[in-house]
Amino acid sequence: MMYEIIVFLPLLGFLFAGLWGANVEPRTSEAVTTIFLGLSGLLSWGAFFGFAWSADPHALVVPVANWMTSGKLAVDWALRIDTLTAVMLVVVTTVSFLVHMYSIGYMHEDDSRPRFFAYLSLFTFAMLMLVTADNLVQMFFGWEGVGLASYLLIGFWFKKPSANAAAIKAFVVNRVGDFGFALGIFLLFRLTGSVSLESIRAAAPSLVGQTIHVFGMDADALTITCLLLFMGAMGKSAQFLLHTWLPDAMEGPTPVSALIHAATMVTAGVFMVARLSFLFDLSPTALNVVLIVGATTAFFAATVGLVQNDIKRVIAYSTCSQLGYMFVAEGVGAYGAGIFHLFTHAFFKALLFLGAGSVIHAMHHEQDMRRMGGLKDEIPFTFWMMTIGTLALTGVGIPFTSIGFAGFVSKDAIIEAAYASHRPAAAYAFICVVVAAGLTSFYSWRLAFMTFFGHRGDWAHALPHDAHDDHHGHGPAHESPRVMLIPLAALAVGAVFAGMMYKHWFIGGGFEGFWKESLFTAKDNTILEDMEHVPWLVSLLPFLMMAGGFAVAYYMYVVNRSAPATLARSNPLLYRFLLNKWYFDELYDLLFVRPAFWIGRVFWKGGDGAIIDGLGPDGVSARVLDVTRNVVRLQTGYVYHYAFAMLLGVAALATWYLFGGIR
Repeated sequence: MMYEIIVFLPLLGFLFAGLWGANVEPRTSEAVTTIFLGLSGLLSWGAFFGFAWSADPHALVVPVANWMTSGKLAVDWALRIDTLTAVMLVVVTTVSFLVHMYSIGYMHEDDSRPRFFAYLSLFTFAMLMLVTADNLVQMFFGWEGVGLASYLLIGFWFKKPSANAAAIKAFVVNRVGDFGFALGIFLLFRLTGSVSLESIRAAAPSLVGQTIHVFGMDADALTITCLLLFMGAMGKSAQFLLHTWLPDAMEGPTPVSALIHAATMVTAGVFMVARLSFLFDLSPTALNVVLIVGATTAFFAATVGLVQNDIKRVIAYSTCSQLGYMFVAEGVGAYGAGIFHLFTHAFFKALLFLGAGSVIHAMHHEQDMRRMGGLKDEIPFTFWMMTIGTLALTGVGIPFTSIGFAGFVSKDAIIEAAYASHRPAAAYAFICVVVAAGLTSFYSWRLAFMTFFGHRGDWAHALPHDAHDDHHGHGPAHESPRVMLIPLAALAVGAVFAGMMYKHWFIGGGFEGFWKESLFTAKDNTILEDMEHVPWLVSLLPFLMMAGGFAVAYYMYVVNRSAPATLARSNPLLYRFLLNKWYFDELYDLLFVRPAFWIGRVFWKGGDGAIIDGLGPDGVSARVLDVTRNVVRLQTGYVYHYAFAMLLGVAALATWYLFGGIR
């Protein structure tokens, strides 16, 4: 019963706020949804420790109801509870509860608060359905549910055109990935005759070596299946090529950004690959693709984060980069390390986003860091919380130990795993994640120095000329209310201690068999052991990159503040390339958006307008109307008009008769 309560309490909160929110005080909707999430979170922690200490290696399946049965396809609503599920339950419900609490203060001026809290609870319920799914169809339900909720939340301020555009962009880009995910599910059903995770796992070894005929050639069935499934993960987790929706998602309220980026939607792809590790681990080709895409994403997003000026977009690209790290871990077979980083990342990334929201709240809704500066004395609590988040993200700790902030423990483990791996793409991945570590440190401390150090307006010279009259951010800054600061403090505890406390469980061999059967590891997969024996320089390298990034940022944004502008002027092409995010939006606009609009106009103007309307309403129908309209004019209603017409008819008939009508 406990697990049903964990999953369905957020649904009840959504129904209450969504159906009755307009009939009660907004505070009531806020309280009900937040309390329900708090209860769900407490029970989730109980489930987490229960599975960590349990000796039973098997998953617990809790049946809910039959969904559909059609021929061989049998789909039930059922909750699959194992260690992996328990970890995700903790992440989702804890962060969601804190986001709900934070939103009480952040959204206090918004008249649509009940709708907002309803959407938050719906988002959480959909993610819980995804992580507890016992079959792929139920997982797809949750998968699409978080997509719907993200659309609603990103476009929450629907009167704002940019918010509507961002919501549509997220929805459309994710449809590309979801199409691949759906095809992967179809193919798995075709190969195994089932969508049940347990049945697919049992049949997985028999798929090795099977081929399918596709695109005129025989391809490895398992590889094609895994690549299609990973295509879905690329969309949901904003990996390279399908990443463009994630930064634009910042158009939603800041609590939405924290929920999407830390605990729910973007972690869905990482979770799915881990859940299906029994498939991916049998396909080296697919894992190499996962490794390459993850490494490329980690590097790409870090380069773009170097020059962004919107405080939320910097953190958004950081999320994109850190998701790349998680896929690198999964690509080398270190699934536990990938989920460990997902776990720790949830705390410090939610802390950074909610801290950024506190800064934006203090700056009267200003998000441009160039208008900030000197805030550490005006909002000291937020400053220290953001500093803790930055220390965790950049990976500050004591080398050769497990003593350090959360990111130091989990991210450095992934770098070591990339070095220890023998996969063909491992060397490329290792270089990418090491370089990304230095870039992450630079842009994270750049954000801190621009926002909290110096004086207000120190960076105003970098603003566009037409932006100097914008009055956002003017006036004294003020610390956020306590209801917004308490979640920051709770997340800071996780950002400091989550890595040190749980490394021994997730990847250190503690509680032998912590993952039990929830993650699959082939007999020849020794990556967790190999990463413990890498050269000392490899273990020290992430720390050196972190320190180097900090030193460069300190020099450029504290010591010599003219250095950034000088560097940008001396490398204008590179600066614009990074500022415009490698021009992916412009490229996609050229390749997909404009042709789509052109095709739409052709069918609209040519097909619908010229052919259908031209032959139909504007053609035959219009001519019939013209004729009938003229004929109707003859019906005047006067008897003498009709008598005159009859006389003309008789005269015409007589004339025809006299001049040859009858021979």
